[in-house]
Amino acid sequence: MAALDALGPAWIWIIAGLLLVGGELALPGVFLVWLGLAAGLTGLAEAAFGLPWQGQLLLFSVLAVAAVVLASRLNRQRAPMLNLGAHRLIGRSFRLENGIVAGEGRVRLDDTLWRLAGPDLPAGTQVRVSGVEGTVLRVESVRQKEETVGSRGS
Repeated sequence: MAALDALGPAWIWIIAGLLLVGGELALPGVFLVWLGLAAGLTGLAEAAFGLPWQGQLLLFSVLAVAAVVLASRLNRQRAPMLNLGAHRLIGRSFRLENGIVAGEGRVRLDDTLWRLAGPDLPAGTQVRVSGVEGTVLRVESVRQKEETVGSRGS
């Protein structure tokens, strides 16, 4: 206990912040890092301004709430792209390495091998993902799509 008193409150806050950030490695989720950030900033503020213990606790509370609110907003902005699987590929275009035969084919996109469904098309055709049925990507020829759109406008 005497060793902690010798450090002073600023260092105690900073060490607590580092322990909380380190605790994030042991526990799942991304929560302790925000509390650790709040504790570290409280320690820096205490070192700079010499806050009384009540001010330190108030500052830590405000910073912790602000950090958690910020984290939840950042997570909400990122969350729509999570767990979309094949649906995130809708609208993506690529060239077929192997053709689509009897309405079926395969393609490697990024690090995943996908099954394709669509009209019979030769290798090298530019296609666009138009839909998803389970784990099968429904594709259409980009050229056919452009011709269809062009004929409607005429």
